[in-house]
Amino acid sequence: MARSKSLETAFAELEELIRQMENKDTGLEDSFKLYTSGMKLIKYCNDSLDKVEKKLIQLGEEE
Repeated sequence: MARSKSLETAFAELEELIRQMENKDTGLEDSFKLYTSGMKLIKYCNDSLDKVEKKLIQLGEEE
């Protein structure tokens, strides 16, 4: 997964994955692939948010 992806893009991709998984025509194997992709996106989002939080804490300590 590219590290240059914005959080907004990752969230939009997650929303699309959820929409696809909610589709009753999506098979079990496809649902599992979508789930796996979604978990990778969630990890990316969590890691990105952690980095932002650390930067904010550093900025607050510098003031």
